Amino acid sequence: MRDPFLQAAIDEAKLGLSEGGIPIGSVLVHQGKIIGRGHNMRVQQNNPLLHGEMSAFLNAGRLPASVYRECTLYTTLSPCPMCSGTSLLYKIPKIVIGENITFRGAEDWLKHEGVELVLAQDEECIAMMRQFIAANSGLWNEDIAE
Repeated sequence: MRDPFLQAAIDEAKLGLSEGGIPIGSVLVHQGKIIGRGHNMRVQQNNPLLHGEMSAFLNAGRLPASVYRECTLYTTLSPCPMCSGTSLLYKIPKIVIGENITFRGAEDWLKHEGVELVLAQDEECIAMMRQFIAANSGLWNEDIAE
């Protein structure tokens, strides 16, 4: 059975795809409760900063540092340097990654800084990104600054 928080991130990714965006979703979890959720909205909002993880942080709103230090970030795809940096800034101790086959972000940096990474290699996450990249290579390359 899939982790319900990873499923929530996948649901966010599907929502982004249905809106014409890039299918990457994320949720921020504190003490067993989702406090922020989001999906990549670069296309929908014309904003280069709105990756899935950044949207989840944005939707969580302003929180005390003590809350972030007790959170787990779930994301359908390995976090890029921008999203990893935000996680490090707020001292997120654990990140659950849906997959890193189609893109491997700043995992070495996160590990070096002591973040616990859990890699699910979820087949649905992998298939969703593979299909999207095959159909939208230009948009995908734009998202990862290629």
